[in-house]
Amino acid sequence: MTTVAGSEEDGDRRNVSDGVGVLVLGACAAWSLITAAAHDGRPEGVLLALLAVAAGYAAGRISGALLPVAAPCAAALTGLGLTVALPHLAPGPEIVAPLGHAGATAALLTLATGAACCAAWATGSPALRVLLGLLAVGIAVASAALGSVSGLFTCTAVLLSSLAAGRMRHRGPGIAALALAAAAVTGLIWAMAGKAVPGGLTESLRGRLTPHRIELWHEALHLAREDTALGVGPGRFGELSTTAARSLLPDGKPHSAPLQMAAEQGVIGALLLAAAFCWLLYALWRSPRTTPVVLSAGAALTALAAIAAVGNALSFTTVSVGAGLLAGLATAHPLSDEPAPK
Repeated sequence: MTTVAGSEEDGDRRNVSDGVGVLVLGACAAWSLITAAAHDGRPEGVLLALLAVAAGYAAGRISGALLPVAAPCAAALTGLGLTVALPHLAPGPEIVAPLGHAGATAALLTLATGAACCAAWATGSPALRVLLGLLAVGIAVASAALGSVSGLFTCTAVLLSSLAAGRMRHRGPGIAALALAAAAVTGLIWAMAGKAVPGGLTESLRGRLTPHRIELWHEALHLAREDTALGVGPGRFGELSTTAARSLLPDGKPHSAPLQMAAEQGVIGALLLAAAFCWLLYALWRSPRTTPVVLSAGAALTALAAIAAVGNALSFTTVSVGAGLLAGLATAHPLSDEPAPK
């Protein structure tokens, strides 16, 4: 049974992480409005994404407290169903993988895999745990069937991370490793945009990422350097980018969340994006859920950060809602004590 002192401590930890989250998301919204006013930008996309994350997080906290096993299971099945049922989220011939829709497909499948792993670790029934584990494996297989190579890779990474999390007694090292992984991917993308990567590695990555995407990154970093403080304004990258204008299907995005924030909202915008991700990891670290549940969700969110660093996944509202929902599920306080992982 949970003691009164333990309940009060958990409540204090939740209040701190929730307060930090309100401050970070509020700062992101305020800064997007400031930069939009300075350069006649369009902050609607940023504000919609923030609202989607907040709504998903609140829904996850509530449903995770009431149904700690059923809620993440339903979230996993919903994510899988969306990628299969909605054509615009599946990679098609008009999209060069992993641009656009393909990145959103990989992101949803990755979040669904993380939710299935969370549900598996939350149950005390060995048979149900095996079934939920098979659901996570099935989602990874479905990503291959849908032609999402990046989704197969990230889903597999989440599965392996979840298995490793079951053997960890303390979550701190795992959270630190996830933060380092996200920083490494972002640093590599930034180095490629600044042409600071050795030639051999650049050529090997260019074939997979496509030259068009890398040119978009070069222009995004160039625009960020022109106005380091405020950027060019939210939603204005497509207007100022010659590479985006030459695209057969221009969407006005540089296909990298960190570089887009740096180009459109300056260095402060990029730092606020990093702060939002760090807040999610901090909330997971302070979560009352078991370590395997926390680290499984953290692995999925870190994989999503990597996908967003090289693609346009965060431009899809379903992905933003899914990220907030998974974070909420993994930081909820179940009404009954969770079983210890075996």
